[in-house]
Amino acid sequence: MYAVIKTGGKQYRVQPGDVLVVEKLDGDAGSDVSFGEVLMLGGDKGITVGAPLIDGATVAATLIETRKGEKVKIFKKIRRQGYRRTRGHRQMESVLRITGIEGAGEKAKWDGETSLMTKAEMNLRARGLASRDAAPAQDEAPKAKAAPAKKAPAKKAAPKAEAATDEAPKSKAPAKKAPAKKAAPKADKE
Repeated sequence: MYAVIKTGGKQYRVQPGDVLVVEKLDGDAGSDVSFGEVLMLGGDKGITVGAPLIDGATVAATLIETRKGEKVKIFKKIRRQGYRRTRGHRQMESVLRITGIEGAGEKAKWDGETSLMTKAEMNLRARGLASRDAAPAQDEAPKAKAAPAKKAPAKKAAPKAEAATDEAPKSKAPAKKAPAKKAAPKADKE
């Protein structure tokens, strides 16, 4: 089952278990969030489209973290005037895990665990480093296989020793350059 919800002026297609990044929502990490603005539902019974919303349909989610998004650079310039200004902005955003969809006589729930790790903790765990507060993770993820050793480049063959014979080695004489052509003298007009 899936749903199309509206939040932060945007529309998102979600299903149970999805991780979604939306405009900032109020609440602490681990709190439950419910979306009542459901525009469409799709499931086993078919598709239900709202006009504009579906009455009684809700989407439940858990707030994983609130963080700053990627930096957007703002650059202003007036040519030939020496005016240049650079600014940056990072929008606040919320990370959600969709836990359930309910409406149009159907229900769908996510049966997995809700992970409340922040992005920084996920990066540390991915690198194999544990955070200060968490106990060291052992045997959670299989270790990456060691890369096979690179082969050494092939050695160049040693120059062949000339066979000792009575003949002297033949050497080529340098090629002679062709003489440069002279330009024909111009005829004088009289």
